[in-house]
Amino acid sequence: MSVTVQVTGILERRMEVAVPAERVEKAFSLRLQTFSRTARIKGFRPGKAPLDVVRRQHGGQVREEVVSELIGQSLNESLRQENLQPVGQPQVQPLAMGLGEDLRYLAVFEVYPTVSLQGHEGMELSLPQIEVTTADVDTMIETLRKQRPDYADAGRGAADQDRITVDFDGSLDGVPFDGGKAEGITFILGAGRMIPDFEAGVRGAAAGETRTFDVNFPADYGAPNLAGKTAQFTATVQKVEAAQLPELNDEFCKAFGIDEGGVERLRTEVTDNMHRELAQTLKQRRRTAILDKLAESNPLELPQLLVEQAIRELQIDMLRRMGAKDAKTLPPRDPFVEPARKRVQIGLLMTELVNSARIQIDAAAIDAKIAEAVAQTPNPEEAEKQYRGSQQAMQQLQVAALEEAALEWVAVRANITPQPATFREVMNFGAEA
Repeated sequence: MSVTVQVTGILERRMEVAVPAERVEKAFSLRLQTFSRTARIKGFRPGKAPLDVVRRQHGGQVREEVVSELIGQSLNESLRQENLQPVGQPQVQPLAMGLGEDLRYLAVFEVYPTVSLQGHEGMELSLPQIEVTTADVDTMIETLRKQRPDYADAGRGAADQDRITVDFDGSLDGVPFDGGKAEGITFILGAGRMIPDFEAGVRGAAAGETRTFDVNFPADYGAPNLAGKTAQFTATVQKVEAAQLPELNDEFCKAFGIDEGGVERLRTEVTDNMHRELAQTLKQRRRTAILDKLAESNPLELPQLLVEQAIRELQIDMLRRMGAKDAKTLPPRDPFVEPARKRVQIGLLMTELVNSARIQIDAAAIDAKIAEAVAQTPNPEEAEKQYRGSQQAMQQLQVAALEEAALEWVAVRANITPQPATFREVMNFGAEA
């Protein structure tokens, strides 16, 4: 068998393979004899037709099958012979398939880049160092109180954060339109639920007050009959209620599922939850920092096939997050190109790290990933059965466990500079959180 390889790009290869005619004919003869033993041909009992009759009637079909198998076999043999690892399935183009001549074909494919990992030992990292303080817990409990306010008559004009109840009538050039009239509509002023001009129209109005004002609908408004148009509204404010923080008592605690232990138990659970969230965030911060450093230290030429696959995965993920059930219309690819390239690069680097550092995981590591995955599900035991019964899911968990072990391998060898930070800063809480 003759094999010739051309380097046509940094990662692209064109490999021409010639399978000797003798091998082709031998394989064809053996397959034809096997086929003839069960062949049903008119005028002959099954398997009793002369070989030349079988060849005349079914030789073309048998030869096609033989050629297809020989291409697959010889392609794998050639790749092993040339020590080439293709990315995906090579594109095969037959060049010669005639009787009595060598079977020749061309295979075009990309190969994986050579990765000489740099910067994975003694990595310089700056990571936040933080403790959950009593003040942090106090702030979090205040946040919980703000999330469940009580409302009482404000006795004044409506202001942002007030809950107001209104009746309204809307018209376009004096003509009422569908959906333009409602009674008892309640919303939080300033929360953005209503069109800005509508909120501006009722802001400052007291209970019982009626106002008339114009509302400009945005050009991309969901109702085509209103998009880009100006409507006239008459609104009567029925209630203006100001938010009041609920008392921190046993009744408040029950709203969070705490039936016993009251405020002290609430503080304990809030503290524990903050520790868990902080640990997860710091772990993610460390992961991002390590992967960014690895990517920066190890630029790679990337197989385009893998990049295209990653782009499509990101597009489909976006559709799923948007709740779309039909993946026929994917979002534009341009925003996903760089994230896809980063994903492919990181994947290649992590594979090399796992191999070069000889990182291994045991069953306990997989069990821990399963426990983590099912912890927040309604029925953890059933969810665990589903994970363990899915080969794909178990492979994904294995990859995740290997990555985690590899990142830990880097972290224990890194030079980490702790950066003092607050819980609010690390968790990216806003000023009103």
